[in-house]
Amino acid sequence: MEPWGLAGDRRWMLADAAGRCVTQREQPRLALARAESSPGGGLLLTAPGMPLLDIAVPGPSTTVPVHIWGDKVEAVPAGEAAAAWFAGYLGVEVTLVHLDDPGRRRPIDPDYALPGETVSFADGFPLLVTTEASLAALNALIAAGDHPGEGPLPMDRFRPNAVIAGTDAWAEDTWTRIRIGEVEFRVVKPCGRCVVTTTDQDTALRGREPLRTLARHRRFGGRLVFGQNLVPVRPGTLRVGDALLSMD
Repeated sequence: MEPWGLAGDRRWMLADAAGRCVTQREQPRLALARAESSPGGGLLLTAPGMPLLDIAVPGPSTTVPVHIWGDKVEAVPAGEAAAAWFAGYLGVEVTLVHLDDPGRRRPIDPDYALPGETVSFADGFPLLVTTEASLAALNALIAAGDHPGEGPLPMDRFRPNAVIAGTDAWAEDTWTRIRIGEVEFRVVKPCGRCVVTTTDQDTALRGREPLRTLARHRRFGGRLVFGQNLVPVRPGTLRVGDALLSMD
């Protein structure tokens, strides 16, 4: 766990011709693209109808300005082969860029961060945590609603970094400071959810859940929320099976 996110996580981004981030919000077919880590921190890219592409981490070179949620940062383009691969798959011109220079990271929203705390290409925070019990509770609400056939939903709709087992449903709402294994975190805000959660990650088709049910049962501060955003107090190592301790 690095100060700005898990090692290697959210270091790559697609940008359009204006430098704006491109995600499943605009291109749901990205759900079907798969990116696996390769030796040295690069990517192995696969997608339906596309050849396997091995992308190395770009070396120091000319940077380009990119924009993510109002922040402007300088990132390194991954090269023409990656741009052509995504253009062939999506049918639009995009650039794959990389950001792993601590000096270029984005500041976290100062309403929730301490001075100097930064994040890479995540939407807003270094780590997103969810719980199995809360997903089960959400799926029960969907099943009891007017459109039970749209559930149950798998956890991949919510793209968490860490999934916690063995809690009560919505226990994460009460956390303000936790330790997972050796790493301590501040729990800074619930995660507001967007249209990506309605995208089936196996088909790229969209429905209305979970946003319809979250709108009825999980609306906080004008946002539909599921999961909690975390900021690490200091770096460390997270391991599958680590215990979580609430420090409240």
